Amino acid sequence: MNYLKAILVMLFLLFVVIVVVQNYQPFSTGVKFRIDLIFFKYETSEMSLYFVTIISFLVGIVLAGLCGIFERFHLKKRIKTLMKNIKEKDEELSSLRNLPVTAEDISLKQISDT
Repeated sequence: MNYLKAILVMLFLLFVVIVVVQNYQPFSTGVKFRIDLIFFKYETSEMSLYFVTIISFLVGIVLAGLCGIFERFHLKKRIKTLMKNIKEKDEELSSLRNLPVTAEDISLKQISDT
């Protein structure tokens, strides 16, 4: 399995290198971002498209990681609640198993069987 993972990582890196080499000129062009609101205007300095792409990729990784962390905490909380519920049900079941059988219970069972 580790070999397969290593091969997939190498293929992905090869793909990234091919894309970078073939698109060097378009990615090296400079871009500026501008916000033009009625009460606020802002323009960034010129930066290469490589930089914008890498920053976008890293922001995506961080956001996906945060979503994963929140999901993991939610699932841990749910597991804890379900385990508590199982423990309560087990205690209830063991207490019901330990109840004595009375003559009244036997007569009710005989009536329901007929």
